[in-house]
Amino acid sequence: MSETKEETTPTPFANTSGNGEIPSYNGDEQAKASDFANYFCSYAQLYHQKQMLADHNRMAAYHSAILGNEDVFKDKVVMDIGTGSGILAVWAAQAGAKKVYAIEYTDMAAHARKVMAANKVDHIVTVIQGAVEEIKLPIEEDGLECDDPEHPERVVDIFISEWMGYFLLRESMMDSVIRARDKFLKPATGLMFPSHCTMYLAPVQDDEERRAGLNEYSGALSDWTDFQETTMQVYGVNMDILGKDYQREQKEYFLWSSRWRELPDDAVLAEPKAVKYLDMMTCTIEDSKGIASSDENGKFEFNIDGAKNQGPVSGFAGWFTSDFKSRTDEAGASAPKLSNPSFLSTGPENGYTHWGQQVFYFHSGIPLLSGETTKLTGDIEMFRTKENARLYNCKIRFA
Repeated sequence: MSETKEETTPTPFANTSGNGEIPSYNGDEQAKASDFANYFCSYAQLYHQKQMLADHNRMAAYHSAILGNEDVFKDKVVMDIGTGSGILAVWAAQAGAKKVYAIEYTDMAAHARKVMAANKVDHIVTVIQGAVEEIKLPIEEDGLECDDPEHPERVVDIFISEWMGYFLLRESMMDSVIRARDKFLKPATGLMFPSHCTMYLAPVQDDEERRAGLNEYSGALSDWTDFQETTMQVYGVNMDILGKDYQREQKEYFLWSSRWRELPDDAVLAEPKAVKYLDMMTCTIEDSKGIASSDENGKFEFNIDGAKNQGPVSGFAGWFTSDFKSRTDEAGASAPKLSNPSFLSTGPENGYTHWGQQVFYFHSGIPLLSGETTKLTGDIEMFRTKENARLYNCKIRFA
């Protein structure tokens, strides 16, 4: 995440399909290679998988959603998008699914096949390596039938995926989930796990970290001054011409970029505001591109009670929640109902998750007056960066 900045010349999308979308759908080979190097390659490492598997809140939410609703999974066809080491696919098989397709883009697919065999579900789970936008399901080989002749690939009853990134949208894996949903999921009776996601924003107190960012920025500029003088004195080369560019670069990193934080619950100074809501059965690719400036949900008004909070206001924090519950859209009236809904929060009230919170720090804290209410009103806009469609810029305006 980062704040926006002015650009004097247009920058081509280097890590997209050319129209601002992730390249796994219709990008050229160069864009796909760049996408793998910048995004997918880390997920091919077991240490990265371990970090996610050790996230208790994450694991508990999915485990409860799947194993707590065995009646929904019994004899169903399931697709796990981005299966990684395959634990969600194993749970789906243990919950009674008759067929599970575990899709994995990276070589982690080889590890997933070992996990399926070790847990004796390899006769149910088929691991398919490839981009979900490009794979072909072995429908005939598995004896599956589709009741929609116009869409013969819509044989999947349940989608499960852990696609969420920092502040929900970072990494843009949601694009792949939506395209796969429209291609493979039964529209009237299909289920999405998670089913609904919500993004939240709130003012927070975390001034020690805010000041740390400022100090790191000042230190980086001092280092440049020393470097510049040494280079001139020792090597006879004047690097002064690069000073402004270096300063801009460091400012973007230390002052304009959000920071991952694990905030305590009492750091939140006002009731969080839901700034984006997604129904995973009806959301679109356009929804995955961020929060439009015209979106009414992006507007906020925070009333901070100076009698309860000492302050100062250090910035805004963003996080998300994911629901695993029955469908709420009209088209899903005949879909199976979940008798045991599950819920995942990455907010400060829920303790540690590997997502944490993304905090957008002010350059100067806003003091609170004892006994008085401080009102912050404004809006948030969020959109993909031009350099990488899996990253976002945020613009937060307030007064």
